[in-house]
Amino acid sequence: MSRNSNSIITAHPETLKCLAALGIRIRANRVAQGWTIKEMADRLLCSQNTYRAIEAGKPTASIGIIANALWLFGQIDSLNALAPLPLNDNSTTRVRKSKTKPVAGVISDDERNF
Repeated sequence: MSRNSNSIITAHPETLKCLAALGIRIRANRVAQGWTIKEMADRLLCSQNTYRAIEAGKPTASIGIIANALWLFGQIDSLNALAPLPLNDNSTTRVRKSKTKPVAGVISDDERNF
């Protein structure tokens, strides 16, 4: 029985389309190598069903297994193109909640006191 998660159930159609396209590309690489699904799953140390889920573009597929598949095909560097850093890289800046501004959608203790 598969696990359900709200993030998977509510996956955006565009996301699902991109995952399906990635699965097709991974399948094409496997076929080009002449490897069967069983051989590929053995190389990735996963089950055949897990590997089939990757080729089917299922959002439940592990990014680690996908990365290992890309490595097997000599395409691990393609992961570096995913989610490039923004031009104004402030990755060293810490983001904190403001103590003075209330968080949207949260009821403060003062509002709870009738």
